[in-house]
Amino acid sequence: MGDPETVLRRDPVLAAVIDRLEPHPLEPFDCEYERLCVSIVNQQLSTASARAVRERVFDVLEGDVRPETVLAADDEALLEAGLSGQKLEYVRNAARAFRERDLTREGLADRSNAAVVDELTRIRGVGEWTARMYLIFVLERPDVLPLGDLAIRRGIEQLYNDGETLTRVEMRETAEPWRPYRSLGTRYVWAAYEADD
Repeated sequence: MGDPETVLRRDPVLAAVIDRLEPHPLEPFDCEYERLCVSIVNQQLSTASARAVRERVFDVLEGDVRPETVLAADDEALLEAGLSGQKLEYVRNAARAFRERDLTREGLADRSNAAVVDELTRIRGVGEWTARMYLIFVLERPDVLPLGDLAIRRGIEQLYNDGETLTRVEMRETAEPWRPYRSLGTRYVWAAYEADD
């Protein structure tokens, strides 16, 4: 099969990206719930807005982002930090789910990607996009293609079709040579999209 970068370099478009950019980083996190919380905050916000809200929310929680601290935190303080009422409900739903079920790396280790998505989307406020971010950034699954992500779709269109629209079927075909490392391919596409932003 070969190492991931060798496989991805078989795609000449991606090889050119690999030559000039690092992949979008896998950021360290203290606990799996924290990373899910970040994905919920990021939903439907620009990168800059999401970062600002996330920093204020983390300040309220004094950097200790766990189910217990989110459930115990003052509603008003979290709302003033920039969480909408709906997102406050969602991060609390996720906190309760983490207390009831083992959604950690270890707890989900033997589940398929599809089973993980099913498990996470049982939580009100966690959709497929958030579940796929969890697969890539928390569980570090190697072969995830998150076409629900606007930046990924736009990035693929810019790199492979001069910015013109592609269908999701065409995008899947474009990413087929990246298997079984579509997560890393995706992180390179993100990096290219962000570099051109």
